[in-house]
Amino acid sequence: MEPVTLRTARLELSPPRAEDIDAIYAACQDPDIQRYTRVPSPYSRADAEKFIGTVAEQWAGELHRTWMIREGSTLVGTVGFYRLDGQGNGEIGYWMAPDQRGGGRLREAAGAAIDWGFSPDGLGLTRIEWRAVVGNEPSAHVARALGFRFEGTLRQALVSADHRDDGWIAALLKTDERMPQSWPVLED
Repeated sequence: MEPVTLRTARLELSPPRAEDIDAIYAACQDPDIQRYTRVPSPYSRADAEKFIGTVAEQWAGELHRTWMIREGSTLVGTVGFYRLDGQGNGEIGYWMAPDQRGGGRLREAAGAAIDWGFSPDGLGLTRIEWRAVVGNEPSAHVARALGFRFEGTLRQALVSADHRDDGWIAALLKTDERMPQSWPVLED
């Protein structure tokens, strides 16, 4: 599949470019990004360079679709679909640069990605899962606000290079209303 660019009122979601390397490298120095995502830790400039090529290869394949979230010329974060199974299922993932958190941009970007993911002109998904390391409340708040339904805790299911973690799992179906949900692991 050729890469797709998505736009919202204030954001552009597009594949990473060579000029993003410095911003990706800087963002991925954040301990929370290294703790709660699957980026290498420690994260090197070579990792950022490799990421650009990897995403291009992934768009050519069938398993993953990743965008950089941009507001004007500023790299804000990433959002994407992973583990696409060809049967209408995929998983959403995202991170925000530490100095760009807040302001609802991640929710806006993820909402646009979800619209495209469910669209017959996009991925035509039926179910989108969200998973996060237990305790990653900022990510959980975004997923809950997008209408994801909390489904439980997966014991030792999230594997990184250094450890295994328990993970929260939630899902959004194409037919679900996208209204904020009550989650037992988050205080309302």
